[in-house]
Amino acid sequence: MLQAPALETPVIALRNIRRRYVMGDQTINALAGIDLDIGRNEYLAVIGASGSGKSTLMNILGCLDRPSEGNYLLNGRDVAQMNDNELAQVRNRDIGFIFQSFNLLPRADALHNVMQPLVYRRLPMAERRRLATRALERVGLATRMDHLPNQLSGGQRQRVAVARALVGEPSILLADEPTGNLDSSTTIEIMALFDELHQAGQTIIIVTHEPEIAEHCHRIIRLRDGLVEYDRRNPKP
Repeated sequence: MLQAPALETPVIALRNIRRRYVMGDQTINALAGIDLDIGRNEYLAVIGASGSGKSTLMNILGCLDRPSEGNYLLNGRDVAQMNDNELAQVRNRDIGFIFQSFNLLPRADALHNVMQPLVYRRLPMAERRRLATRALERVGLATRMDHLPNQLSGGQRQRVAVARALVGEPSILLADEPTGNLDSSTTIEIMALFDELHQAGQTIIIVTHEPEIAEHCHRIIRLRDGLVEYDRRNPKP
């Protein structure tokens, strides 16, 4: 297995991460021992065939699921030692999620969709509005803040989703097939936005089955049967 160089101060450190599921009389080893360091400001793609463990790894990285074995340090904190409330805080503050299906509130305009994660921080309304406005400006939607999702194009809806992920200034952007519902020209537009965010210092992890999406990233990890098949730096991002 090709292995990227070790990082001095990883934002994510995984050691021997295993995830098993019991289905009837069968045990499925979705992850079979993952060791992985991800540094600040990395731009990383996780690729692999269906059943390789991509989604399971994403859920563990996003603190949506717990490993059966192993250690996960996020910003130096042991995720395994956190209770459910602490995990919810981590998901709200440290990780910005971007999904293939956008997951926007259909009856809320762009501004209020982006404000939503800040509700759980109990910030004053004026501060929520200020931060959401800044995030929408950052993704080029300053003139679309009062539009409902059904009044926006697919690319604009994904930009709202990116702004919502950015609004809390997370350590990591975690994107699950972020261009899966977009046409080719809109995909180029959204990947250009990810490129800009990385250049501005954002740590980005993209889970994808599309090789051309992975090639935007500076590091590519391929999973196979719950293990890291290779981990390489991209010479031509």
